[in-house]
Amino acid sequence: MPNEQLDILGALSESITLRMKTVLDPTHYGYWVENKVHSDYDIWFLQSGALRITINGKEHLAKPGDAILFYPDIPYMATSNSKGCHFIYVHFDFGIGTQPRLLNDLMLSGIIPSELLAEETLLFSNAYHHTPENRLYLKACLSAIIAKIIDLNRQERYAGGFLSGPKTKKSEQSLDLLQPVFAYIHEHLHKSLTMSELASLVSFSEKYFITFFKKALGITPGQYMYQIRMNRAREYLYMKKYSIQQIASLLGYPDAFSFSKAFKKYYHVPPSKFE
Repeated sequence: MPNEQLDILGALSESITLRMKTVLDPTHYGYWVENKVHSDYDIWFLQSGALRITINGKEHLAKPGDAILFYPDIPYMATSNSKGCHFIYVHFDFGIGTQPRLLNDLMLSGIIPSELLAEETLLFSNAYHHTPENRLYLKACLSAIIAKIIDLNRQERYAGGFLSGPKTKKSEQSLDLLQPVFAYIHEHLHKSLTMSELASLVSFSEKYFITFFKKALGITPGQYMYQIRMNRAREYLYMKKYSIQQIASLLGYPDAFSFSKAFKKYYHVPPSKFE
C-alpha cells in the first residue's frame, strides 16, 4: 500500500467513521455453499471448519482463526467441507463524509492469517460471545482489527489476495490521481490556496475537480485543507515553540483572530487554552 494513501488516512483519522451493521455467528452443518455479492464491507472471523473462497476463478483457503475481508460489489463463492463451519461475520462501512468505502483503493481484501491478528480477533470474539449487547465495545474491537490490517499492509506483512493485479481505470474513487494535490496542500499550508490552483495540478476544471475530490474522499477540498491545518495547528501548539500569531502565519491565516476562530470551531476551545 502506498505510504501516501496511509498518510491520508492518518491525517483524516478523526473524521473516519466505522458504521457496524449486522453482526451474527451462523453455524453451517455439513457441506455449505454460498454465492453472494455484498453491498458493504464484510469481515468473517472463522471459528471452526475450513472455508474455500473463490473469486475471479481463483481459490483461497481459510483455516480456523483466520479473518476474511470482502469488499463491496465483488462476487464470491464460499464452500465448506463435510464438517461444516462456524464464523462470526460483520457488515460495516468505513469512510469519511459521503464516501463510505474508503478502503477500496487500499487493496486489503483477502484472508488474513490467524497468527497476524490473533490478539485482536480473540478480543472481538470474546466480546461478541460474552457481551454482544455492548455494540460500542464491539465497534471499538472492530476498529482495532481494521487498523491492524492496514498497519500489517504498511509493514508488508500482509497483502490482500482477492483483488490482486492492476486497478481498473473505471474507478472514479481512486485516491491515486489526487496524490499531487495532497502533497501540494501539505507543502503549502502557509499559503491561501484556491480551487483553480489545486485543479490545475491534475488538469481538471475547477468544477470537476471539486466533484471528483468529494467523490473520492467524501469531503470537499476546503474541508480537507481545514482539517489538515487543524491537525498541524495542534502539533505546533504541543511543541510550545510558536506564538498564536506565528502559527496563524504558518497555516496561511491572515491574522491570529481568523486562526483562533477556525481553531475554536474545530476543537471547541481557543488555541490559548488548548492542552
